[in-house]
Amino acid sequence: MLSSELERFINEDIGEWDDSSTIVPDVDAVASVITEEDCVIAGLSEACQILRHFGLEAEPLYNEGENVLTGVVVLFIRGNARLILQAERLVLNFLSKMSGISTLTRECMMRVSRTSGNVRVACTRKTTPGFRVFEKKAVFLGGGDTHRFNLSDAVLIKDNHIKILGLADCLRRAKLQTSFTKKIEVEVENLDQMLEAAEIGVDIIMFDNMKPFDIKHGVELLAERGIREKLILEASGGISLENIEDYASTGVDVISMGFLTKNAHWTNLKLDIKKKSKV
Repeated sequence: MLSSELERFINEDIGEWDDSSTIVPDVDAVASVITEEDCVIAGLSEACQILRHFGLEAEPLYNEGENVLTGVVVLFIRGNARLILQAERLVLNFLSKMSGISTLTRECMMRVSRTSGNVRVACTRKTTPGFRVFEKKAVFLGGGDTHRFNLSDAVLIKDNHIKILGLADCLRRAKLQTSFTKKIEVEVENLDQMLEAAEIGVDIIMFDNMKPFDIKHGVELLAERGIREKLILEASGGISLENIEDYASTGVDVISMGFLTKNAHWTNLKLDIKKKSKV
């Protein structure tokens, strides 16, 4: 069954009437989706759902999350030529956007592995409205962690919470109101806040927009006090391909990056179609 999200995207793309596709004769055709650059392919499941919604045959030739080279056919399509053309742009949009995110995530994972094989690379909630589930799926397919899908997944105390209540009161209220099944995370901007949060007791400490040197010093301070192993430590803010290895070497457990969804370029793919020969 086609998800309501995909139905919405289809309706948005076709509009009330499609004059472009209807000029094509009502004939059978075959088409191939081909990569125009190396990538980690993602979005094949969504592409196939869209194509099948149009009554087309869709045959993926790779598993999602696989590394694919330039010039490779990743998806084969059979069916009505008009319908293939109607579905073309939406199919390519999903594949291009999701593969771009997966490819960038895989590159970040590879760079982190040079320094530490134990650090997770996670995305954030900085996602395209209405497209979050697909962007986070693409991160997962690239080997990354999806982090929170929404506000109900965990309690994250940020700088603006602290400005209103203060850190201690924020944590006290969070512990009173939050189910035992949820983790409590606090965003810190300096080592004094880090120590205060650790002493009060949280599950996760996020070093926000802090330099790698300062984060590393913070990790060492927690270790000296014998509480490092009780905490999950996360670095976030301003992390990119250029500095991810510096952050991976600090001793944190997680590196979270809005960069994965905000800065991933769309992978270049194309759809080639031809009229099916009569037997």
